[in-house]
Amino acid sequence: MIGIATTHHENVTVSMTATDSERVLGVREIDGEPFGDIMAALESLERSEPLLLLNSFEPESLYGVLEQRGFTYETTQTSERREIRIEHTDG
Repeated sequence: MIGIATTHHENVTVSMTATDSERVLGVREIDGEPFGDIMAALESLERSEPLLLLNSFEPESLYGVLEQRGFTYETTQTSERREIRIEHTDG
Protein backbone atom coordinates (compact mmCIF):
# COMPACT_ATOMS: atom_id res chain seq x y z
CA MET A 1 0.00 0.00 0.00
CA ILE A 2 1.30 3.45 -0.87
CA GLY A 3 -0.03 6.69 0.56
CA ILE A 4 1.06 10.25 -0.07
CA ALA A 5 0.67 13.14 2.36
CA THR A 6 1.42 16.66 1.25
CA THR A 7 2.02 19.72 3.41
CA HIS A 8 2.89 23.27 2.44
CA HIS A 9 5.78 25.16 4.01
CA GLU A 10 6.55 28.71 2.88
CA ASN A 11 5.09 28.20 -0.62
CA VAL A 12 6.88 24.89 -1.07
CA THR A 13 5.17 21.53 -1.19
CA VAL A 14 6.71 18.77 0.90
CA SER A 15 5.59 15.26 0.05
CA MET A 16 5.83 12.24 2.27
CA THR A 17 5.25 8.89 0.65
CA ALA A 18 4.45 5.83 2.73
CA THR A 19 5.14 2.36 1.40
CA ASP A 20 4.83 -0.96 3.17
CA SER A 21 8.47 -0.78 4.28
CA GLU A 22 9.31 2.88 4.96
CA ARG A 23 8.19 6.47 4.70
CA VAL A 24 10.03 8.91 2.47
CA LEU A 25 10.20 12.62 3.31
CA GLY A 26 11.75 14.89 0.69
CA VAL A 27 12.76 18.27 2.13
CA ARG A 28 15.22 19.46 -0.52
CA GLU A 29 12.92 22.12 -1.94
CA ILE A 30 12.02 23.78 1.37
CA ASP A 31 13.10 27.39 1.63
CA GLY A 32 14.14 27.66 5.24
CA GLU A 33 14.27 25.20 8.10
CA PRO A 34 12.63 21.76 7.54
CA PHE A 35 13.04 20.78 11.22
CA GLY A 36 9.31 20.96 12.05
CA ASP A 37 8.37 18.77 9.09
CA ILE A 38 11.03 16.22 10.03
CA MET A 39 9.94 16.09 13.69
CA ALA A 40 6.28 15.69 12.69
CA ALA A 41 7.20 12.79 10.40
CA LEU A 42 9.24 11.12 13.15
CA GLU A 43 6.44 11.49 15.70
CA SER A 44 4.03 9.68 13.38
CA LEU A 45 6.32 6.66 12.82
CA GLU A 46 5.48 3.24 14.20
CA ARG A 47 8.29 1.77 16.34
CA SER A 48 9.41 -0.59 13.55
CA GLU A 49 8.88 1.85 10.68
CA PRO A 50 11.90 3.68 9.20
CA LEU A 51 11.92 7.15 7.65
CA LEU A 52 14.02 7.91 4.58
CA LEU A 53 14.85 11.63 4.63
CA LEU A 54 15.93 13.13 1.30
CA ASN A 55 17.98 16.28 1.76
CA SER A 56 20.35 18.49 -0.21
CA PHE A 57 22.89 18.89 2.61
CA GLU A 58 24.34 17.00 5.57
CA PRO A 59 21.94 17.77 8.48
CA GLU A 60 24.62 17.58 11.17
CA SER A 61 22.59 19.52 13.74
CA LEU A 62 19.76 16.99 13.34
CA TYR A 63 21.91 14.02 14.34
CA GLY A 64 22.22 15.01 18.01
CA VAL A 65 18.47 15.58 18.24
CA LEU A 66 17.82 12.16 16.71
CA GLU A 67 20.11 10.48 19.24
CA GLN A 68 18.48 12.33 22.15
CA ARG A 69 15.02 11.24 20.97
CA GLY A 70 15.97 7.57 20.61
CA PHE A 71 16.66 7.27 16.89
CA THR A 72 19.56 5.87 14.90
CA TYR A 73 20.49 7.08 11.43
CA GLU A 74 22.60 6.14 8.44
CA THR A 75 23.52 8.70 5.79
CA THR A 76 24.28 7.92 2.17
CA GLN A 77 25.37 10.56 -0.34
CA THR A 78 24.37 10.24 -3.97
CA SER A 79 25.28 12.62 -6.78
CA GLU A 80 21.96 14.43 -6.33
CA ARG A 81 21.18 14.31 -2.59
CA ARG A 82 21.79 12.93 0.86
CA GLU A 83 19.60 10.04 1.98
CA ILE A 84 19.27 9.65 5.74
CA ARG A 85 17.60 6.45 6.91
CA ILE A 86 16.19 7.03 10.40
CA GLU A 87 14.86 4.34 12.75
CA HIS A 88 13.87 3.99 16.39
CA THR A 89 16.82 2.66 18.38
CA ASP A 90 14.81 -0.31 19.59
CA GLY A 91 12.91 -0.70 16.28
